[in-house]
Amino acid sequence: MRIAALRSEHAVQVLAIYQLGIDEGNATFETTAPTWQAFDAAKLPEHRLVALDSGGRVLGWAAVVPVSDRCAYAGVVEHSVYVHPDARGQGVGAALLNALLTSTDAAGVWTVQSGVFPENTASLALHRRAGFRVVGTRERIGRHHGRWRDVVLVERRSPAVH
Repeated sequence: MRIAALRSEHAVQVLAIYQLGIDEGNATFETTAPTWQAFDAAKLPEHRLVALDSGGRVLGWAAVVPVSDRCAYAGVVEHSVYVHPDARGQGVGAALLNALLTSTDAAGVWTVQSGVFPENTASLALHRRAGFRVVGTRERIGRHHGRWRDVVLVERRSPAVH
């Protein structure tokens, strides 16, 4: 496995992996993966990564979006990490998340955060191992498939930004 920049040539596989995560029901409030144009416009281009197998197949992806356009939050991003179901348990998520944190640290991003459904215990464990802390639980923050869902807010403060 190698980590590479996520580019338009990966779009079909990235969006398919995103949809697989959506379909499982514990990854996001979204119900359909966006178009490539919407995905490309939303994600910061300097912090978009894919994990590729030896044949160039996308095993997973990671990307960030700014949390706000206010200058006080210029160094705060929200990230996503998605791994193809067939590639889970092989260190793909950890490799992507660690590479993403290296990228954001080098760019002066001081806080990386995400909201995780509490049922997504694998994601919560991955984040804990990567140095994220639980900030709190946003109870019944949104409706998803007809029921209220909680979201655990996790964040990591960069040790590189003082």
